Amino acid sequence: MAARIAGPEIERLVQMLSRLPGLGPRSARRAALHLIKKRDELLGPLGEALRVAHERIVTCATCGNIDTSDPCAICRDSRRDDSLLVVVETVSDLWALERAALLRARYHVLGGVLSPLDGVGPDDLNLAGLVERLRAGKLREVVIAVNATVDGQTTAHYIADLIAPFAVKTTRLAHGVPVGGELDFLDEGTLAAALERRTVF
Repeated sequence: MAARIAGPEIERLVQMLSRLPGLGPRSARRAALHLIKKRDELLGPLGEALRVAHERIVTCATCGNIDTSDPCAICRDSRRDDSLLVVVETVSDLWALERAALLRARYHVLGGVLSPLDGVGPDDLNLAGLVERLRAGKLREVVIAVNATVDGQTTAHYIADLIAPFAVKTTRLAHGVPVGGELDFLDEGTLAAALERRTVF
């Protein structure tokens, strides 16, 4: 049995950091040591930022984005095109498209993709909200901007079938997005090409 080298508070900090994407136990230890070393500059302000985020951040009931208000800033933005809806898997994908600043569209965050192997079915995604938005009759085009993974493509086909009964143009991102690629890791140029060359689904 390994000897304890730090108090339970430090071990808990390392454990919590190791749960973050991209941080394994070794990286989490380094991050924890850096935060502790810079406790006045980083650890205190980070703790306060996390506390405020925990108290104030909510999920937008309209689109599924996260913000400190519901509806979110994007849904409240009157300059956006109410007839153009971009469907994405996650909030990080929404943010990636917003960074590219190519469309003044509305968004709809699914909250994941269909994945039978992981037990994720239609009821686990924000598909009911999408159907509600389609029924409202304001949309002329829905851009299916899901990742080019197997599960993403399965989800795209499922969404296309949902949209089919409505008089709405359905498009998808063009081949600027590589197969197996994820939107959050693409550069703005690739995203621009994909959006400009979107095709009818």
